[in-house]
Amino acid sequence: MRAQKIVMTSAVSTALLVISALSLAAEEITLEQAIINTITQNPELQAFGYELRAQNGVILQAGLSPKPELTVTVEDVLGTGVAQGLSGAQTTASISWVLEGQLRQRRIDAARTGSLVLASEAEVMRLDAAAQTARYYTQALAHQARLQLAAQSISLAEDTVTTISQRVAAGTSPRSDLARARAELSMRELMQEDLNHELVGFYHRIAAQWGALEPDFSHVGGDLTNLPAVEPYPSLEARIEQNPDLTRFLSEQRLHESTLLLEQARRNSLWQFNAGVRRMERSSDVGFVAGVTIPLNRGNQNQGRIEEARVRLAQSSARQEAERIRVMTSLFLFHQELEHSLHIVESLRSDVIPEYELALSEVRRAYELGSSSYMEWLQVQNDLLAAREQLLEASVLAHQNMIEIERLTGVRIAQTGSEQ
Repeated sequence: MRAQKIVMTSAVSTALLVISALSLAAEEITLEQAIINTITQNPELQAFGYELRAQNGVILQAGLSPKPELTVTVEDVLGTGVAQGLSGAQTTASISWVLEGQLRQRRIDAARTGSLVLASEAEVMRLDAAAQTARYYTQALAHQARLQLAAQSISLAEDTVTTISQRVAAGTSPRSDLARARAELSMRELMQEDLNHELVGFYHRIAAQWGALEPDFSHVGGDLTNLPAVEPYPSLEARIEQNPDLTRFLSEQRLHESTLLLEQARRNSLWQFNAGVRRMERSSDVGFVAGVTIPLNRGNQNQGRIEEARVRLAQSSARQEAERIRVMTSLFLFHQELEHSLHIVESLRSDVIPEYELALSEVRRAYELGSSSYMEWLQVQNDLLAAREQLLEASVLAHQNMIEIERLTGVRIAQTGSEQ
């Protein structure tokens, strides 16, 4: 029996080596590569790039002054007496233009500030896309690890079937134990198939982040046991102003300030000047004419829009404060969850799993000696597998919390690719 165990262990080791070699030979992608692909090829980011380019046209348009207008007037024609025919006509040709003063510069300032807002939105979209890619990547990495756990559970089930088959053949165990063991093996193989199916879906989600309908990789690189380091909360809180959402609100405030100045510049109607020449047909004389059009509006004719701009400015400030509270609260909660996950990982690694492994070894020996039942053996197997699964889930949660912390503090998520 011991020789058979040695042969079986050697076969399992060989299989693991083959699986490892196949994994290395497969096309692998790193988190950093996935992030770079997302930033440079994401369809939504590319579409928003046209919005940025369109804003350049808005700036160009804002800098254009009103075109001068040419006016031609003919008087004292086609009438009676001295105005009969064209002999007494007076023809005036004049050019008029509007004095804009500071209005043109205010338009340009508002358009340029609009570009800053769009740039802030683009930064938010880039970081959101990178964070989403990192989330999908972490889930794919977790499913790869779950497949490894599934392979371990199947190996345990196969070993159990072999051991029970020998005891049934020797007449020392009932055939019901063998039937249960075979059913358990089949169930674990089904779980492995489900995990493979879900893993393919995450590969496609990752590839879709840069617009690919089919992934050009068959494996994601990384190690979930390489856990993130926990920074002290005060140092994370100090970086909260780098949050792109808060930066976007600052840009919006500048836009509302520029809009307010623009509306204030529009409160007074513009003066219009004109100048030209007049020809009198009767005497063939030519004279210079000039004029000015002064609006006679009384009071501020733009007070409604000025008040709206002021309210928008105050609203933006209030929204920024609300966003800061939300971000700081989320940062605190994610930091707490990260510390808790790391504590769970450490406890499972050092205290729980080693004891279950020892218990599994003892209960198997007891089963072979006939002093333990199959159900007791199976229960210890399931307890060990559940602890390993819990260890994996805690590690995944730690990485997910780190992604959210990086998103909230504005840290480039791509830098974690080389670490993993």
